[in-house]
Amino acid sequence: MKADAVRGHLDGLLLAVLEQGPLHGYAIIAAVQQRSGGALELRTGTIYPALQRLERLGLLSSSWQSSGERRRRCYELTDAGRHTLAGERTAWNEFTTAIGSVLNPTTPPPGLVT
Repeated sequence: MKADAVRGHLDGLLLAVLEQGPLHGYAIIAAVQQRSGGALELRTGTIYPALQRLERLGLLSSSWQSSGERRRRCYELTDAGRHTLAGERTAWNEFTTAIGSVLNPTTPPPGLVT
């Protein structure tokens, strides 16, 4: 899938993946790829700046966690992030309904001669 397809929806994707609990960056990338059936492949150069921006906005919080000798920054949703995710879902549903009604109309629009 083209990278342009994700533009404008990255925040919602990241928030949705983190809804189930804290994850570190690579796990977030893997979760998006797995949940999309491999159609979406996010790059680290895209995801980390977005995660930092979402944290600055108060939608995520982060903490360092150790796994063996490796330390990873894990991100999780805040209450504001959960609220924003609900809004993202509403906006996405409205968008897909509108586009779907144009691309796959069930009845011809009024005034259209067929």
